[in-house]
Amino acid sequence: MHSPLSPTSIAAPFGAYNHGIASAPAGRVIVTSGQLGLAPDGSTPEGVKAQAEQCFANIDAILKEAGVGREAVVRVSGFVTARADFPTYMAVRDAWLAEVEVKPASTLLIVTGFTREEFKVEVEVTAVAPA
Repeated sequence: MHSPLSPTSIAAPFGAYNHGIASAPAGRVIVTSGQLGLAPDGSTPEGVKAQAEQCFANIDAILKEAGVGREAVVRVSGFVTARADFPTYMAVRDAWLAEVEVKPASTLLIVTGFTREEFKVEVEVTAVAPA
């Protein structure tokens, strides 16, 4: 359904992602809001790793509700509050995408903060469902 776009005329991706994704004709586009490390009971786990895992668990639930899985994801946008958290976030993201054959495009930004001080990570995705 998706084809990677990684031209040899630019530097190769330095992680488990592609520079771009070409999608076959889509039946539906699924766009999530930014997901925070907020558990169903309203609690926030400690630490970047646990929060990132919760973000991706929330995204899994949204994708399931839409009737698609991780393989439909064409873009991941991540946000962390500290440069030191970059490797931890990337490890969680890469584990989440481990079984996905065509890795999505990906962006990571370091931001000054979120709506509540305890939030350290936010993730949003765009997915394309087959026609």
